[in-house]
Amino acid sequence: NDPMKKYSILAGIAAFIIAVDQITKFYIHTHFQLGDSVVVIRDFFNITFVRNFGAAFGFLAESHPQFREWFFLLMPPAALVIIIILLKSVRDNDFLQITALSLIFGGAIGNYIDRLRFRYVIDFLDFHIAGKYTWPAFNIADSAIVCGVSILLIMMLFEKKSEAVETSSANL
Repeated sequence: NDPMKKYSILAGIAAFIIAVDQITKFYIHTHFQLGDSVVVIRDFFNITFVRNFGAAFGFLAESHPQFREWFFLLMPPAALVIIIILLKSVRDNDFLQITALSLIFGGAIGNYIDRLRFRYVIDFLDFHIAGKYTWPAFNIADSAIVCGVSILLIMMLFEKKSEAVETSSANL
């Protein structure tokens, strides 16, 4: 067992997420004007250039600008340190959990780069149903974070179910 293997996986997955995220954002930033929108799938999906001053889905976008700026400059590095510490306790062969943490890590860095460069995050994936029901615009980094968190939550749910089954079997 190579204890560095999981950190190599983290670095590889995170680097891939960061690269795809930054390439797509660079394209949007250089080929679209703010608010420009291109229909990809009519009444369902557009590419729309949005500046997000908040967190995922606009969270904290309306908070005091100075609080928001400090929050978004300090929180991502703290989250990255926590992920590295958590990864230490993950089994070397737990590829799913390593992948989930790597997706979150890469996504956090992708959005952090935007915050450092622009003080906002570039979002462009714009889903809606016939223009009536809209989902807040997001980006590749957000997608990676949501996927990573979802994997961790599903793993926790299955772990809890497994423990509950084991406990009830032991009590029989």
